[in-house]
Amino acid sequence: MALRSRIVLAAAAGRSNQQIAMDLGIPEVTVGKWRRSFAAQGLEGLRDAARSGRPPKHDAAVWQRVQTLACQQPQSQSRWSVRTLARAVGLPHSTVHTILHGSDLQLHRMRTFTFSPDPDFEAKLLDIVGLYLNPPENALVLCVDEKPGIQALDRTQPLLPLRAKKPRSWTNEYVRHGTQTLLAALEIATGKVVAHIRNRRTSVNFLRFMNQVMRSYPGRELHVVADNLNIHKNEALRRWLARHSRVRFHYTPTHASWVNLIECFFSILSKQGLAHSVQRSKQDLKDLLHRFLQSYNASCGPFTWTKGPEQLQHIIETTKDYQATHPRKPRRRRARRKKNDSIKD
Repeated sequence: MALRSRIVLAAAAGRSNQQIAMDLGIPEVTVGKWRRSFAAQGLEGLRDAARSGRPPKHDAAVWQRVQTLACQQPQSQSRWSVRTLARAVGLPHSTVHTILHGSDLQLHRMRTFTFSPDPDFEAKLLDIVGLYLNPPENALVLCVDEKPGIQALDRTQPLLPLRAKKPRSWTNEYVRHGTQTLLAALEIATGKVVAHIRNRRTSVNFLRFMNQVMRSYPGRELHVVADNLNIHKNEALRRWLARHSRVRFHYTPTHASWVNLIECFFSILSKQGLAHSVQRSKQDLKDLLHRFLQSYNASCGPFTWTKGPEQLQHIIETTKDYQATHPRKPRRRRARRKKNDSIKD
């Protein structure tokens, strides 16, 4: 619009089309076009006319046929690809790709979910979310869990470093040097992590870790979010809680580990700390974990709970519907054979 206005103003000053084109650095035919349009329609003539655009090559029926088939399970394979779907509908794969992209259908993606069978799902969920969004006054909320079986993996051949147009490369053959277990507590207010590295996940190691957590936050009331693992609920822990009145455990619903924000930290650890690492011993793995924790705590921040009331209500309602249609079956207890019983042929 600014360029076209300059053409008109220059023409009003008595300049020729050739002079205007030379001054503005545009073709002379462009100057003539917009002078004629302005003379015929005034200011409205300087605006772009409505354009019909290229007519669609395929009508709504073709789009619906591709969309419908894409959402169905193919008979001879686990999922569609763009090319197999294109052969099934008799269209070029570029056309099918355009239709899928325009419909926001992604054939290659798969997400997982698990409905919780916990009868107290709603109460436990709202209790923990309430701790995240409105923690008790003068109290500290911690998310606690373990990441067991972290493998110290070495490669059998030297790594090839990152180069232009070539990704970092390593052999697919590896050597195991043992495993370690990380016990971690995430502080909701700051995002900092207190952690222990142990050889195994045992009740003794967990209680020692909780003693260290209490020493890290002296005199503070602690609300601990944990899952339903046996070492988080056994008799040893109940006795420990009876001796430490300022610690209170809040358990996540069954099969709902996503409620515990420590899983976000474990995801960061896996992708940024462990995914491309090589360790030649368990000590190398320990040193790596210690370095990562130190670096993480130096620059970390709190995680933000993003599921609002509408999402939580939807999760609660769908879980109730699932539980109503899939009642929880009682566990069968196997009868233990007495040591003195003879084995029959």
